[in-house]
Amino acid sequence: MLYWHWLALGMILLMAELFLAGFFVFWFGLGALLVGAVVWLDPNIDPALQLLGWSVSSGLMTLLWFRYLRPLMKDRTQAGNARAAVIGESGRVLRPPHGDKRGMVRFTTPLLGDDEWEFICDGPVATGDRVYVKDFSGNTLIVEKRD
Repeated sequence: MLYWHWLALGMILLMAELFLAGFFVFWFGLGALLVGAVVWLDPNIDPALQLLGWSVSSGLMTLLWFRYLRPLMKDRTQAGNARAAVIGESGRVLRPPHGDKRGMVRFTTPLLGDDEWEFICDGPVATGDRVYVKDFSGNTLIVEKRD
């Protein structure tokens, strides 16, 4: 095969990646471009060796992607996970719960866009006590007194 055959195959595979789910055809296209560059440098390479080079390079790039590179690109932020971002945050009690009325707690930095939240807790708390978020119950925080 001539070098431009490999380049054309590589471009077709790269464009096919736009229409397919997943992310593996890209590596076969990149392998074809790599073989095209090698054949451009040395046009006398046997076609069977070219196919072997394409298979090995595509397989290696696919393996490297799924095994090493993709895990490094995982999103480790708490974005989109509101519960995990709020659990453990601490604030001060503005108004303790009384009877059926829920208490009010203020945080130094807003949680989910608001710095004051209603709360419930198991133990007694007083105005000014520091509490931390244990969980949610609807739009109400479940807090525990911090020592």
